[in-house]
Amino acid sequence: MRIFAPRTLLMSAMAADRRFSYNGLKNFNGYGTKTPFLIGVAGGTASGKSTVCSRIMEKLGQDEIDHRQRQVVCISQDSFYRELNPAESIKASKGLFNFDHPDAFDNPLILKTLQDILDGRVCKIPVYDFKTNSRKLDEFVTIYPADVLLFEGILVFYFPEIREVFHMKLFVDTDADTRLSRRVLRDIRERGRDLEQVLAQYTTLVKPAFEEFCLPTKKFADVIIPRGADNTVAIGLIVQHIRELLNYRNGNGLQQQRNREIALQQQQAQLDENGRSDQARR
Repeated sequence: MRIFAPRTLLMSAMAADRRFSYNGLKNFNGYGTKTPFLIGVAGGTASGKSTVCSRIMEKLGQDEIDHRQRQVVCISQDSFYRELNPAESIKASKGLFNFDHPDAFDNPLILKTLQDILDGRVCKIPVYDFKTNSRKLDEFVTIYPADVLLFEGILVFYFPEIREVFHMKLFVDTDADTRLSRRVLRDIRERGRDLEQVLAQYTTLVKPAFEEFCLPTKKFADVIIPRGADNTVAIGLIVQHIRELLNYRNGNGLQQQRNREIALQQQQAQLDENGRSDQARR
């Protein structure tokens, strides 16, 4: 199993780093503990991003908690497709509009939503209907303040102003054949598309867009997860990190960390004492 961490020491080892700041629970891995921790989850279409997020939510027991009381919430970039003009709507109905292009998203709304979450505000996000290629009128999902946000989507790292908001960036790396088969099944079952349209759209729009816009953002990831949701070890490490983070948010982790520091100091003192005793005997 391979987990790549280009710019960060992975998961729980960070909590044991002696450079860690304990001062009044003000800092955890470089961010204020009173600020929601934002995790971006990128990857190609049908790579398993939403499944990875679901597994994380399940392992943390968040899927069984009332959505108004969850400590961890998940949002999809798919909710932020912008409204199409009449000409674009016609193209979309024929499978000719590129929903994998950066211009397909309402990026100002994404940025505002993320900032509202950072500020601890209640947010309302649109509900997108993939059968009509439009937002559902007067229908929203309410996002309540939480400690951790998972924000998943194909291009969540593409725009610098959005990418820089995340405290941690994950990239779900799944091979092209697997992504294609998943995309075909999903679009036929859930989005009312026919096989010919899905394949044509994939070869002419989806695949080129992945190579041009999504794949280059892989270099911004702190952690790359091969095989997506099948990589249970990687998901377990991420869950462990989030648990530690939540402990520090709740104040439970500070004493544990101090206890570890005291234990290390005692061990070092014992080693020093043993060393002095050895020298005295000589």
